Amino acid sequence: MNKLGTLKKFVKYYKPYRGLFYADLFCALVVSAVDLAFPLILSYLSKSLFTQGSSVILHTIGFVGLGLVTMYLIKYFGQHFITSWGHIMGARMESDMRRDLFYHLQKLSFSYYDKNNTGEMMSKLVSDLFDISELAHHGPENLFISAIKIIGSFIILMMINVKMTLILVVVTVIMIIYSYLENKKMSSIFYDNRVKIAGVNSIVQDSLSGVRVVKSFANERVERRKFDKGNNAFLESKVNNYMIMGRYNATNSFFEGLLYIVIIISGGFFIIDGSLGIADLAVYALYINIFINPIDLLINFTELFQKGYAGFKRFLEVVETQPEIIDDKNAAPLVDVKGDIEFKNVSFSYDNEQNVLDNVNIKIPAGRKIALVGPSGGGKTTICSLLPRFYDVTGGSILIDGTDIRSFKQESLRNAIGVVQQEVYLFAGSVKENIAYGKPEATFEEIMEAAKHANIHDFIMSLEEGYDTYVGERGVRLSGGQKQRISIARVFLKNPPILILDEATSALDNESERYIQRSLDSLAQNRTTIVIAHRLSTVRGADEIIVITDEGIKERGNHESLLKTGGIYARYYNMQFEGLENNAFTDFE
Repeated sequence: MNKLGTLKKFVKYYKPYRGLFYADLFCALVVSAVDLAFPLILSYLSKSLFTQGSSVILHTIGFVGLGLVTMYLIKYFGQHFITSWGHIMGARMESDMRRDLFYHLQKLSFSYYDKNNTGEMMSKLVSDLFDISELAHHGPENLFISAIKIIGSFIILMMINVKMTLILVVVTVIMIIYSYLENKKMSSIFYDNRVKIAGVNSIVQDSLSGVRVVKSFANERVERRKFDKGNNAFLESKVNNYMIMGRYNATNSFFEGLLYIVIIISGGFFIIDGSLGIADLAVYALYINIFINPIDLLINFTELFQKGYAGFKRFLEVVETQPEIIDDKNAAPLVDVKGDIEFKNVSFSYDNEQNVLDNVNIKIPAGRKIALVGPSGGGKTTICSLLPRFYDVTGGSILIDGTDIRSFKQESLRNAIGVVQQEVYLFAGSVKENIAYGKPEATFEEIMEAAKHANIHDFIMSLEEGYDTYVGERGVRLSGGQKQRISIARVFLKNPPILILDEATSALDNESERYIQRSLDSLAQNRTTIVIAHRLSTVRGADEIIVITDEGIKERGNHESLLKTGGIYARYYNMQFEGLENNAFTDFE
């Protein structure tokens, strides 16, 4: 997208705050007018009032002082509005952009998160948007003030002496050309800054999230090296940035000094030929200061603009990313779910790579329980991820109660499916809040009932603060079995007609597994259930067991029939039963 198109999208965020925006510009106009007026008033007083007698001066000077105080009081209120409400407008725009960014991140499909790092997303939500906020407030205001002061002072300077002002115009044009050329270089540098600091954030987030793994392997040095690499890359980018900014500012400062030199030299010649008075030269010098001040403002604006523009480009990269999975325009809510599921000639691949699934056909009658078993990489979890449309099939279709799931609204589809995963995620908050995630509007009585069904109520009541106990980030203060039972309580509270158990007990010890298995069996009653398991002892009661390898479905039947067949399932079940291998299929080819 070109720069103009990007700026048009940026301007749209001013729309809800047009009143504030125009008021800010009006105050900027008032402040600029006061600054422009003072030298004119001084010139007028020195040529008229101050040439009068002392009695006239004494009689008038009080009114002049009162008028000037009034003028600067008006400037005070204008400046106060600019600084306070102008920044508030920028903060509100930043808040709107952060909301749009976060909401859009919630819409994006799993495939986006498979490719992008959380630390980089955090950088776009925080540091990038702060730079955009500063640009939103100061950008138009600085440009407006600069334009008024430059144009106003230029007109007044022309009125004082045309020839000397035309000389100043030549120097100013050279400054503008130089600034434009340097701006093009700074654009890429500031964008690189944003990318590099996002990289640092990514490293920090990754390292701190995995700090227990880091310490268990005593790999602090490895993490320090990774951080130093990213940090030094950012430093190098900042050094390049400041080198260009140093040259840019110094050169423009030189040009500003050149403007004063031009005044002194050319002013001397014009005084000699009588076309310029000494008093006019003094006023001219005052206006040169007003003329240079907005140029300084524009120089500072350049850095502000490049930072904000680079941040907004990165913002657009996310909000203009289209979710891969969207509701059909005619999508209807999924209601009155019986729970009949059919995978019909289903194929799937990630990013058009080799198929993970190829022509898979599975029928699950309502209320039945099937188990998917087999070696890692066969596509068991992928099958379960396709049912709630975390990913979309690349071939074939998945039906619920005879209707393609793509015909349903995603929210209603996922509300009908409960998922218990091996890796439990608990949010930083209380036990009660984490269970209530299954049904945010649930009453406390419903939350307790769900906890009792999950066999976790007694444990919760033994905690010092009961259901209000803080679980820590990712539930770090709880054991694996306790976290798993809280996740099961969530699903009990949600009460979905379809249930997916994705290796829900494989990370637990035998005692915890038996305890939680009872909760899962209770949860699965009267629900259509898909179970993924490596421990085959947990799936003996399934209505159908499907053995999946990287070559597709190899066996299917109930526990007894598969044992009689003497195939893959029987082989690994016997190995587990004999204690020769605790985790079936992991080494199977």
